[in-house]
Amino acid sequence: MAAGTKPLRADAARNRDKLLAAATQVFGERGMNAPLEEIARRAGVSIGTLYNHFPTRDALFEAIFPDRLAALDRVIDSALADPDPWHGLVSFLEGLFALQAQDRGLNDAVAAQWRLTAEASAACTRGFEQAGQIIERAKRSGRLRPDFEPQDLVTLVWAVSQVIRESIDTAPDTWRRCLDLFLDGLRAPESSTT
Repeated sequence: MAAGTKPLRADAARNRDKLLAAATQVFGERGMNAPLEEIARRAGVSIGTLYNHFPTRDALFEAIFPDRLAALDRVIDSALADPDPWHGLVSFLEGLFALQAQDRGLNDAVAAQWRLTAEASAACTRGFEQAGQIIERAKRSGRLRPDFEPQDLVTLVWAVSQVIRESIDTAPDTWRRCLDLFLDGLRAPESSTT
């Protein structure tokens, strides 16, 4: 809690917690443009109570985004710890896209369909830098094509994010086939049989 900020009353703290839980569910199900009224309804509070705790949609998203990033941090850490750099890259991409397929709000944020706050942008930048390490490891191993650059990852993430968005209701695993096709193209020519 920030200096000079008084603690919430018990009922206000409960309402805030209910709002955070509802926002996580609703944004996950419907994306970042989900109606705030739906979040308030699921939390069992008025829209005024929602705005009292979170004056903007951005403030609400910023309150739940760190938990979403924590899951991504675990995916990144696991990929960097993998002794096989190619497998680390593949597991990073699979883990990232699986998280996005489970959470439309995260998919919106990662696909840059939603304007991120400065704090969320900084966290994404750190994740992008770590993804660069995953890429460099795979390139040094000789299994990732040498001309693949971190900026290419941005394009790949954007493309698969669009596939997730368009197919999640009708064919939720379409992104996996799309990723497999991309991975075939990312393998270094001499390692394409491995």
